[in-house]
Amino acid sequence: MDFIVSIDFAILDALQQLRCAFLDWFFAFFSYIGEVGIIWIAAGVALLFFRKTRAAGVMVLTALALGFLIGDIGIKHLIQRPRPFLVNTDVNLFISAPSGFSFPSGHSTAAMAATTVLLCTHKKLGFIALPVAVLIMLSRLYNYVHYPTDVLCGAVLGIFSALVVVFVFRKTGLEKKRIFQSS
Repeated sequence: MDFIVSIDFAILDALQQLRCAFLDWFFAFFSYIGEVGIIWIAAGVALLFFRKTRAAGVMVLTALALGFLIGDIGIKHLIQRPRPFLVNTDVNLFISAPSGFSFPSGHSTAAMAATTVLLCTHKKLGFIALPVAVLIMLSRLYNYVHYPTDVLCGAVLGIFSALVVVFVFRKTGLEKKRIFQSS
């Protein structure tokens, strides 16, 4: 475990060498839009307004909820990993210090849950969401509020949540249900 933590800190500390006013603003922006999954919730809700994307919208919102329940409600409280800025107090945060535990990253879980659903259902939208998701995940490292393993495991949890939801919707026929096809 010490080996993984040392790699985590090596990556975080290397990213701190890139700090500049532009990147501080840039990554603060991407952390902000990922806060509480707001950009992904908004995307899911927006998809509900169009017949062709309605089922995808429901799947995005369901995958977000599943990832939140497993990650934020479950795993975070079982693992109780302190955030890196609490361990390395020499780092000055330039964003508001987030509360709660570090593992897994909720930003990463939400980003990859929504993006994976979109990649499975509407590839073009998924390819638009993917760079946003990656930048949100990178922002958590640049901002020193998550370890790389938090982000990686959050992303895996998001992908898992999305694949479960897409599988259930397709296996049960929910994706093609009339309720999603009506205007």
